[in-house]
Amino acid sequence: MSHPYLLLWLEGPLQSWGADSRFGRRDSLPFPTKSGVMGLLCAALGAGGSQEALLARFADLDMQVLGYARQSKAGIATPREPLLRDFQMVGSGYDDQDPWQALLIPKTSEGKKAVGGGTKLTYRYYLQDRVFAVLLAVPEELASTLAEALQNPTWDLSLGRKNCVPTEFIYQGTFTSRLDAEQAAENLAQQKQRIRDLRVVQGAAEGGEVLTLNDIPVSFGEQKRYRDRQVTLFSER
Repeated sequence: MSHPYLLLWLEGPLQSWGADSRFGRRDSLPFPTKSGVMGLLCAALGAGGSQEALLARFADLDMQVLGYARQSKAGIATPREPLLRDFQMVGSGYDDQDPWQALLIPKTSEGKKAVGGGTKLTYRYYLQDRVFAVLLAVPEELASTLAEALQNPTWDLSLGRKNCVPTEFIYQGTFTSRLDAEQAAENLAQQKQRIRDLRVVQGAAEGGEVLTLNDIPVSFGEQKRYRDRQVTLFSER
């Protein structure tokens, strides 16, 4: 059964797409994850909580990603900007004598005060000046609802983290096939003087780097759960 495809254009000064992060270090993959894209759709719909039924409808549908770099005057891709590392202090400035503020101070696994007062330094990594086209297969009966939600989102949309603000409209059309969505992405990239430098396809394929990602969301909300999928990354420049 064929499905319509949404073309999502993810463009902004910063993006971050974590797949295997820990509390003290929040990394980013070099391309958007399926869990991140589904989180974006849920924000557009205003769909909070676990959303297990909704997520199950997308779990096995195709998602491909095209990455674009700036095009130089010579018509080639410019080098990618390095990852940006930011840090945040967590747990500082709270009054441990106030019962409510004390709940916000990090503690040991036994619930005791941590050495040094509980203040933690956490690192976060961001992609800089990247553009991605996401070709997302969707259930046919949800296509128009998703298109409307992406154009009039219930909650703010972001590129992986809330501080990663898009600088272009995310929704760029609904298409009857992946090839049509891809052609529209290439046309838009050409207008913006961007040149493709990577592709991520679902499943294992020859000629690229096969990765196993734990990024198919099974349940959002307080009890987040994910399952694995394989993708193949092709660097094209």
